[in-house]
Amino acid sequence: MQTRTLGREGLVVSALGLGCMSMTGGYSKTPDRQEMIAFIRAAVDRGVTFFDTAEVYGPFINEALVGEALEPVRDQVVIATKFAFAFDENGSQTGLSSRPDHIRTAVEGSLRRLRTDHIDLYYQHRVDPDTPIEDVAGAVKDLIAEGKVRHFGMSEAGAETIRRANAVQPVTAVQSEYSLWTRSIEAEILPTLEELGIGMVPFSPLGKGFLTGTVDTAATFESNDIRAVIPRFTQEAMAANQVLVDLVGEIAGRKGTTPAQIALAWLLAQKPWIVPIPGTKKLERLEENTGAADVELTPDDLTEIGAALAQVDILGARYPEHLERQTGL
Repeated sequence: MQTRTLGREGLVVSALGLGCMSMTGGYSKTPDRQEMIAFIRAAVDRGVTFFDTAEVYGPFINEALVGEALEPVRDQVVIATKFAFAFDENGSQTGLSSRPDHIRTAVEGSLRRLRTDHIDLYYQHRVDPDTPIEDVAGAVKDLIAEGKVRHFGMSEAGAETIRRANAVQPVTAVQSEYSLWTRSIEAEILPTLEELGIGMVPFSPLGKGFLTGTVDTAATFESNDIRAVIPRFTQEAMAANQVLVDLVGEIAGRKGTTPAQIALAWLLAQKPWIVPIPGTKKLERLEENTGAADVELTPDDLTEIGAALAQVDILGARYPEHLERQTGL
């Protein structure tokens, strides 16, 4: 597996990481825990060194899964997790909180569940409008000084917020949704990251499965599948957006690859400091995704894709309104 570097402090990771959220739910039924532990270790065997989790996934149980799976190889991998949500005594999410005292409590819980003495990349999961970002960055800076955190990250933050945070504590990476059908960060976020020397970690780089060509208007989603409430996954929207999938499939056919590999290779071709984190629970999909690092898109390929994207109007919002409001974009 090739490697890439995030941020000016030189965080080296595999060119493709692994998003672990779905391993404890989020898309239909929850997989078997022991199977997922074995799966994560199989990813390490195949050269993946970058693993993404968060305290809110579950909540808490995803970090515990990742921690157990990676404990035997902890010195070989980079673990990213996230803070920014508050929980009640029953573990139910109650809203956003990035107060410095809350961050300190959150990091101790994450360290315990991840079975480690440090977190390699600690993201603010969502911007807390009630806490100045300078206070957030300062709190993480203190944790870095104490050795509990190695690098600071942000997720779904706006350009000005990123600048303010970076002035207090250098930001190593920003995680946002970015793919062939979600490109809003290209206008302001990517130029800001390039200027400041910050890496980009796209989540949902395969459009929550849609860009793979395996999800179409015949698909139905269970109530516990996040796609059941996403406007972009209504039958009307999927039918309208199929033109993008057809384009990706056509290019994949010519190059002898798969649509998923084209979608990931396109992201990798945008900047050398972009590291997608596709999520999967299946070994064959993992091997397909990691194979994207070896797919070379020529300048003509990229020009063709760019011209086609300019003609495609994606139908449907990427989130329901209440979730979209939690982003800082």
